[in-house]
Amino acid sequence: MAVCSMIHDLETPNLTTSISKTVTIKGSHNFKIHGYSFTKGMGVRNYIASDTFSVEGHLWEIHFYPDGYKKVDESGDIYVSVFINLVSKFVKGTRVWYEYLLLDESGNKWYKSIGIFKRLEKDKRWMVGPFCPYKYWGYSDFYKRTELEASQFLKDDCLTIQCTVGVLKTSMDNPKTVAQPLPLSDLGESYMQLLERREETDVTFEVDGKIFYAHKLILATRSPVFRAQFFGPLKEENTRCIKIEEMHAPVFKALLYFIYCHVIPDLDSKCVATIMTHLLAAADRYGIERLKSLCEARLRENIAIDNVVSTLALAEQHGCFQLKSICLEFISLPKNLEDIMQTDGFKNLKENCPTVIDELFKYVARLRDNEPGIKELESFSCYRGVAHICGSAKRLLFRFLWTR
Repeated sequence: MAVCSMIHDLETPNLTTSISKTVTIKGSHNFKIHGYSFTKGMGVRNYIASDTFSVEGHLWEIHFYPDGYKKVDESGDIYVSVFINLVSKFVKGTRVWYEYLLLDESGNKWYKSIGIFKRLEKDKRWMVGPFCPYKYWGYSDFYKRTELEASQFLKDDCLTIQCTVGVLKTSMDNPKTVAQPLPLSDLGESYMQLLERREETDVTFEVDGKIFYAHKLILATRSPVFRAQFFGPLKEENTRCIKIEEMHAPVFKALLYFIYCHVIPDLDSKCVATIMTHLLAAADRYGIERLKSLCEARLRENIAIDNVVSTLALAEQHGCFQLKSICLEFISLPKNLEDIMQTDGFKNLKENCPTVIDELFKYVARLRDNEPGIKELESFSCYRGVAHICGSAKRLLFRFLWTR
């Protein structure tokens, strides 16, 4: 019995299900023809075209033939003709549904029958129904012209044709697995709780009279300087309590926060620029490149007349080349140059960082067009090679650098 049951289980096929859905995506266009009577006499196979309209990514036009598409038959009756024309490229296998209506002022409708067509092969024309010329869909005998002109659809010499196009779209509707959104990482928050609770801390820092507790392994993982200090071949003997010189306590607190959480903490808006400046220096001191880049980006966003010189000196000192380039560009603008050179920061820069002043000269020289300037400036050896600086910039730099 057990063997028979096992064989029966093996022969039972797995059941899978798929669902095919075909829907019609519709779009309508009203083509209003004012001055209908003036369109008569255009001749057979001459038409008036509507503006293009889009349905499911395909572009269409309505073509109205007031004198008909076909020559007048033996009965002498003239039929107006209406077709839709596909303007854009047709996709093989696409099926189209269409409908034509005439509208009167009250919204009453009269319509022609509908049809479904498809493209057979890439190198052949459209498949068409009865009374349809090759690349159009519609009717050459849409409405007898004498009856149309006597109907309620022609009012004040205005005719409105509404064309509705439906593109049939087939798709497979199979059950899909909905992916649950992953929760955000709380690693930084967990590390910060570890720091705030002082759990298993093994090192303390004294900074500006305040004590901070931390974990050597975390610090060493995030900073090559701390790694060398705690675990390198030249590690210090006493690493239980370390005194940090030349750093403010709020800056070191922000540094620890970033090491544990990988983000810059929220700072007081009144002193954010000052802390960012010192935090960049701290990041450079401990080799935390991401923090250094983030501080550099914050400082770039807040460059102004009153801080650009100190920011330029900071960028020069800590190798922030992008920040330095932006500062030089800001200073060299004619609208900024004179105001910046009157600041105390610029005077200090001239005294303490003459090489930066040299770079400023050369940077301005590259940006300005050739212009005759002050020859006296070129006689100074440290400023030779900047003959192409514009005269106005020379006069400013000469006056502020050498007469003050």
